[in-house]
Formats: sequence, C-alpha cells, structure tokens
Amino acid sequence: MDIIESVKMATTTLLANKLRSSLTMLGIIIGNASVIAMIGIGEGAQKFAASQFQSLGPNVLFIGPGSPEGRNRVITLPKTLVLEDANAIAKQVRAAKDVAPEINNRATIIFRNKNTTSTVLGTTPNYLSVRSFEMDRGRFFNELDIKRNNPVAVIGPDLAKKLFGNQNPLGQQIRIQNVAFQVIGLTVAKGSFLGNNNDDSAFIPITTMSSRLVGRTSPYGIDVSIISVSAKDENSIRAAEFQIKNLLRLRHKITQDDDFTIQTQKNILEIIGTITGALTIMLAAIAGISLFVGGIGIMNIMLVSVTERTQEIGLRKAIGATQQDILLQFMIEAVILSIAGGLLGIALGGGGVLLVGILTPLKSGVSPVAVVLAASVSGGIGLFFGVVPAKRAAELDPIVALRSA
Repeated sequence: MDIIESVKMATTTLLANKLRSSLTMLGIIIGNASVIAMIGIGEGAQKFAASQFQSLGPNVLFIGPGSPEGRNRVITLPKTLVLEDANAIAKQVRAAKDVAPEINNRATIIFRNKNTTSTVLGTTPNYLSVRSFEMDRGRFFNELDIKRNNPVAVIGPDLAKKLFGNQNPLGQQIRIQNVAFQVIGLTVAKGSFLGNNNDDSAFIPITTMSSRLVGRTSPYGIDVSIISVSAKDENSIRAAEFQIKNLLRLRHKITQDDDFTIQTQKNILEIIGTITGALTIMLAAIAGISLFVGGIGIMNIMLVSVTERTQEIGLRKAIGATQQDILLQFMIEAVILSIAGGLLGIALGGGGVLLVGILTPLKSGVSPVAVVLAASVSGGIGLFFGVVPAKRAAELDPIVALRSA
C-alpha cells in the first residue's frame, strides 16, 4: 500500500472518532505544554536574574567582611572591613576604576507627621558611577560633604512618594533617627534587587552615617558593610580581584584564611544560573512524565481500537493487505495522534510562556530547542507506544478475525 494512501486512511479513521482521538491526545498535549512552559519560564528566570545583577553596575566586584566559612556560621558579620581599606583600594589597585564603600542600616525616617522605616545607606560620591545610579533632580553629595560630615540626604523616588506625596522634596528637612537632614537630591527609579527596593532608600555621606547614626564600632576606623568596586573593563575583573585580595591580605596581616570575601557579578551569575538551570531541568523532567503517561494512553486506545476493528482488519487481509500494510496504518495513526497532540501542546505551552512574559517581570520566551525536543519526543512516543498495538493488529489471522466479527 502507498504511504500516502495509508496516511489518508489513518486520518479518516481518526476523524471518524473525534472525541476518542481528542482524549487520546490530551496527555501528549498537557505533557508538551508543560515541557515548553517549564523550559521557557526557567530561561526567563535566568535572564531576569542576569538583568538584576547587571543593574548593580557594570563589571562590579563586591567585597564583604568575614570569610566564606564564617559568613555561613554567624548571623552578625564581623567588623573586618574599614573605610581605609576602600581608600587603599582606590589608590593602589590599578585595575579598579571607582570604589564605593557602604554602611547599610534600617532606620525610621520622619517628615512632619509622616514616617516610614527604610534603608539608610552611607556611602561616597562614587556610589553613583559604581552602581549605575542617575540623578533625577538636585545633586548627589560631594567630597566636601564627606569631609564636613554634612547632614544632607539623597532619596529614592518611592521614599519621596511616601514622605512628600506630590510635593517637591528638594530643600526639605527630614529626620533620620532624630537627626535632621536636608534633602539635596532625588534619584531616578532603579527598581528592586532580590527583594531590596533601591528606590525606597536614603543615601547620606558615609562619615555622617558613622559619626551621627551608627557610631564607630571598629578600633581600626569606620567599619563598612560592603565595598563595591568597578573594574576598568570586563577584562580587568580578574586582575582587580587578584590585586584587591593581595592588598587586603597585606593590610590585615593575614597569613592563613582571609577575613573578607570577594564576589564578582560573573561568579554570582554562574551560581544563580546553575541553580535555575537545575530547577528547570527538574521541572521539565517532571513535566515529561505526563508525556510518558500520554504515550501509555495512546497505546491503550490503539489496543482497544484493534479489538473494535477486528472485522476491518480481517477483511483487508482477505482482499490482499499484507502484515506490513496493517502495521504501517496503525503505526501512522499513533504517530499522527502524537504529532498532532505535540503541536497543540507546543502552541498551548508557547502561549502560556508569552502570557507569563507579559504579566510578570520574567522575560520568558519560547525556546527553539524546547520546541524541537518536544516535537521529537512526541513523534518518538507515538512510534514507540504504537508498536505493540500495530504489531498485534498485523498478526491477526484473517479467518479468525472475520469469524470473531
């Protein structure tokens, strides 16, 4: 029998039983949609994480206090980084472009009868360039404000909205822990990073933060929460990391384990990429189970179909159809069910991924690899699970088949 004729006959048979064919395809549809959706959302999560870290600033290294082992064991981080460390890095590390030490704290901020608890960040003027912040109105504090411990503050747009509403915040007086600060600038909206809203923060000179709000708790100078360093370019990141490590080990007179931790954007992205990649594979594998279940459904329905069509098979064999013809027809029917279900599942999963991309921050997209994989698996499942019923139909004795009808 001609292959085209077999396809036409298989299609006609499936269309004659629309409900049964649709229910048979349901498992394949759900399986393919799940695989496409899980892979698409997983890739979207990876892109979202990458964009979040890119928003921190280009080629940034983060230096935190305490060794990696110590950071896992204690809740309160040790006071092992001071402002002089940041100044030394700025002067001596040639691969570094800008350095911005930070002191982070949560505090109550008051304006007249309004108050809110937000992040107060003491830093230096280089913070703007290192962390890629921009000014919307006013100015950021300068080196003179740092030297004089001036009580000036720059606030984010969300904090400005909470305290001032539609009123212009520039020149207004706010109180942070009962210390009066003059608002001199407003930053451009930056968005949240890993749950920390940069737009709901107040930025003040690091010297003012130390002398008026948190006090000096390190005997070696002004202790800092973190030091952000921007390398000159992407190729300078490794050199900057190496030079910073050697400098801090000399300054801290370290002979064994470091009392600081250096993380680069690349390292953090690799860790997050590994985690999200593993989660994507796990979710896709779980979704793939439904493909297997769908294949079993196809085999069951095809076995029932063989029993129902015994007379048809016997008649066709009696008029000259070979075992190969019968085998081919039932195999084609199984493959058509799988491919049709796969295409519908791909369309459904792709639509779901695009919808997630529209309604959430995840920049999800339909992966061509996932589409090819799902379509290939669907066809393979039809072929694999169609073998048993097709073989059973092909081996029917025509005389027995006609008698049992």
